[in-house]
Amino acid sequence: MKTKSFAIILSVGILLAGLGIVSHLDLAPRIVPAWNPASILSSEEPDHLVGKAVNIMDEKGNVISQVCRGVAVGDEIINYEGKHYRVINVDRDKAVAKSLGYDKDLLAWIGYFNDENLALAAATAKKGTVGVYHTHTDEAYVPSDGSANIPFKGGIYGVGQSFVNKLRQKTGSNVLYDKTPHDPHDNSAYQRSRPTAMRLLKQNPIAIFDVHRDGIPDAGYYRATIANKDVSKLRLVVGRQNPNMQANLDFAKRMMAYANKVHPGIVKEIFMARGNYNQDLSPTALLIEAGTHTNTKGEAERGIALFADAVPTVLGIQGGPATGPTGRSALTDRAAGRSGWRAVGWILGLTLVLGGGFLLISTGSLKGVGDRLSSFGKEFTNYLGPVKKRTGAAKKPRDSKITQQAYHDQADRAVIDHRDDVTED
Repeated sequence: MKTKSFAIILSVGILLAGLGIVSHLDLAPRIVPAWNPASILSSEEPDHLVGKAVNIMDEKGNVISQVCRGVAVGDEIINYEGKHYRVINVDRDKAVAKSLGYDKDLLAWIGYFNDENLALAAATAKKGTVGVYHTHTDEAYVPSDGSANIPFKGGIYGVGQSFVNKLRQKTGSNVLYDKTPHDPHDNSAYQRSRPTAMRLLKQNPIAIFDVHRDGIPDAGYYRATIANKDVSKLRLVVGRQNPNMQANLDFAKRMMAYANKVHPGIVKEIFMARGNYNQDLSPTALLIEAGTHTNTKGEAERGIALFADAVPTVLGIQGGPATGPTGRSALTDRAAGRSGWRAVGWILGLTLVLGGGFLLISTGSLKGVGDRLSSFGKEFTNYLGPVKKRTGAAKKPRDSKITQQAYHDQADRAVIDHRDDVTED
């Protein structure tokens, strides 16, 4: 009785563990979920606080980033050096971030883009399409446009056009540029731009980019001279409230790794912010911030044009890594393949765990499980038939009057006779 009770308790524990495994299967990116407005941002917390800055500091008090958006505990930053931080405290315009060390994936991508891999990529590149649009179509640059916001025709359109022109020059293919306005500049803009993103995706682009500008007052935070040009650097933003987050983040890491190889320092950082930003629609959807409103539009245009130099290579179009069988980058296919086999492994493991639990409950003891498996093995063998029959093993002579030696003598004579026949021929 005690053995049976123990077996039942153990089986229940195994079943609960199995359910825990199911809950951690990373299968969500295979499904495009229905959009949830609550996953964007609340109406009380604007996405951009233009003219203000939240200083994010490490635990020693050093400023590691500045943003004009609302910062939340759990937001993360990976800078151009690969240093990884997570926000642990927010107090109005100040936030503290804990160091997580160096991001190993980013460092791996930096190492991946060596001369040998790039030569192979150039030889196997294919054509592809890229989509570009703007959620905040009123964003402008004060020194050039005279205002930080110009409804329906912000200077951000000029930055987007510079990006598109360079992509077309690099790829020789059709770049989809949707200029649909989504004003006013509020948190509902992402709801209004969602149909635009979906319309672009119907044309099967390899990636889509939502181009913005930041709103911190310090133009020097982004300003730099790169490739002998006065430019504004870029920030890549990935939404944390999004089932594609890991895929989007991997794409952002690849883009920052290779863009900074081509033009060192052009991408300042990757910011993982609370929000969705319509990135649940595609694993290669990315939000780009090209400078801030106090940079000139020309600086932003030149900066994003340098970034465009890296896009074809990362996506595998016209001089980049070969696309895989799904039409995506081979890099993406390999990552998806690894995820798929991991999922299969989890499912097989779960099947064995639950099956073992069922046998324990039905037999009442570990010995009963062994007996049941042994019985099943015999039944399975009987079903398939004798091994020698299935494998076509050689049959020994059935005539008991012929000894083993006589059998071999007959075989030797047959060989000699065959050689004589060949000689005579």
